[in-house]
Amino acid sequence: MSKVGSLAISALRAGYRSGGLNPVEVVEAVYERIAAHADDAVWIHLVPREEAVARARALSDPNLPLYGIPFAVKDNIDAAGIPTTAACPAFAYTPGRNAETVERLLAAGAILIGKTNLDQFATGLVGVRSPYGVPRNAIHPDYVPGGSSSGSAVAVAAGLVSFSLGTDTAGSGRVPAAFNNIVGLKPTRGYFSTRGVVPACRTLDCVSVFALTCDDAGAVGAILTGFDAEDAFSRREASPVAMAIESAKGFRFGVPDRASLEFFGDTETPALFEQAVRDLKELGGTEVSIDFTPLRETAALLYQGPWVAERMAALKPFMAEHAADMHPVTRAIVEGANRFSATDAFEATYRLAELRRQVEPMWVGVDVVLLPTAGTCFTLAQLAAEPVARNTDLGYYTNFLNLLDMCATAVPSGFCTNGVPFGVTLAAPAGRDGFVLGIAGRLHRIRPVPMGATGIPVPVSRAVDGEVAVAVVGAHLRGLPLNRELLEGGAVFLRQCRTAPIYKFYELPGAVPRKPGLIRQTEGGTAIEVEVWRMPAAQFGAFVARIPAPLGIGTLVLETGESVKGFLAEPAACEGARDISEFGGWRQYLAGGSK
Repeated sequence: MSKVGSLAISALRAGYRSGGLNPVEVVEAVYERIAAHADDAVWIHLVPREEAVARARALSDPNLPLYGIPFAVKDNIDAAGIPTTAACPAFAYTPGRNAETVERLLAAGAILIGKTNLDQFATGLVGVRSPYGVPRNAIHPDYVPGGSSSGSAVAVAAGLVSFSLGTDTAGSGRVPAAFNNIVGLKPTRGYFSTRGVVPACRTLDCVSVFALTCDDAGAVGAILTGFDAEDAFSRREASPVAMAIESAKGFRFGVPDRASLEFFGDTETPALFEQAVRDLKELGGTEVSIDFTPLRETAALLYQGPWVAERMAALKPFMAEHAADMHPVTRAIVEGANRFSATDAFEATYRLAELRRQVEPMWVGVDVVLLPTAGTCFTLAQLAAEPVARNTDLGYYTNFLNLLDMCATAVPSGFCTNGVPFGVTLAAPAGRDGFVLGIAGRLHRIRPVPMGATGIPVPVSRAVDGEVAVAVVGAHLRGLPLNRELLEGGAVFLRQCRTAPIYKFYELPGAVPRKPGLIRQTEGGTAIEVEVWRMPAAQFGAFVARIPAPLGIGTLVLETGESVKGFLAEPAACEGARDISEFGGWRQYLAGGSK
């Protein structure tokens, strides 16, 4: 059996550093997983196994930032020597040069596994418009995988690669992330080069990143961000620093006025969105209601206005001879460009400028906007019944971002009772990518949800440079007497979770204020509820110095298998003390068992 577990970048890096893994083993495991997954529709072209293994064996510098990390690329992005089809066989060509994004990843030590399926010519949010088949939704096969970057999202969610590249013009890097329970990073337009990408709408196109965590997405984003003089739409100010994850303690987040929220008849996703609102408040955010009207009107411009003519501009020579070779829905959408004139294009441009001006004041009152990534996820049968209408519904919260020059990160945010995932998107003005990633990452970690379909929980303990993750079990919990010590030390709440089931829990006799003691067992034990906080390393020493005996800070093992700093008690102090392990946590004991 393979010893390769999680393909999260952080997990592979740890395995490489310890010597427990090497890139050849990882690549071999990846191809075994692809075979076991048995869904050829995920891929349009797989790199031959022996070539990928040879690439892994040839890597010689373990200090490369993406050393030995396997990835996939949406098949509208060029990889030298591999056909680019854009999911249309008649369009296929074999590039002699990598897209700039692929070149950067390979130079960083990443290993290309293959090219993934997509909605033809990146036109759609559903993931089913391809002659190469429909990739199975990694969570629930009866539902659409989301598009256009369907194969890229499924490959990450199914644990077949560590990350993948997609594209995002209207939501194609976010909707598939939501439907497959992973992270989707849509950068500031122009931060990632689009040279070597088959255009959809050149003025709006972005290369996007699918990953298992926000930390991983940010790590890849830092490699991809940079000015490309050969790309006419590249931004000169693009710098890897823009992807540096920020840790915001207090922030204002905008939420669409409730009358504007649309969930398309879904009875469960409204409650999941409200839970995300509460979670952001738990993380220190302040909710601000925003007028969604100008955002919704902007979204309508993308497909109901002349921007669809950009798709015709990209495909006109091909369509002149091969229109019959296109997917019928894709062809109908692109041919819709014929109803627009140059006058229409200018009038729409003027209207967009007006809408941008209407949106500007919103950013005075909020730092980031919280949106459902999609109001609901449709079944394959629902989509087949109304393919264009359902696709339009999926763009309700996505189509306006690039038109309004916003960056965004989509993260998982719970599940419906039938197991279908729900996701939310955090968005901000151009250039705030690291800020958005930071808040999105905290929101993703607040609950112990699995990464994609892997069954492996999202890591909770990863702290940015200069910070320490610390678990508290008693009087330092939120709302209890000593929580102020954490807040005074600049700590930020991360998540409520549990320890591994290897501890005993006692009430310490005579403690003021009342406190529990946690003791690790050599055999047996119970899982105990804890809160994990992130504290500046500069304040951590002073915090520890204030802890009185018999308590101290040691290393706790969480239910995820991670280790963090946390409160432990001296065993002697618990001799004769009341064993409260059965309550599973200090709050539960105070509520139901304390006398």
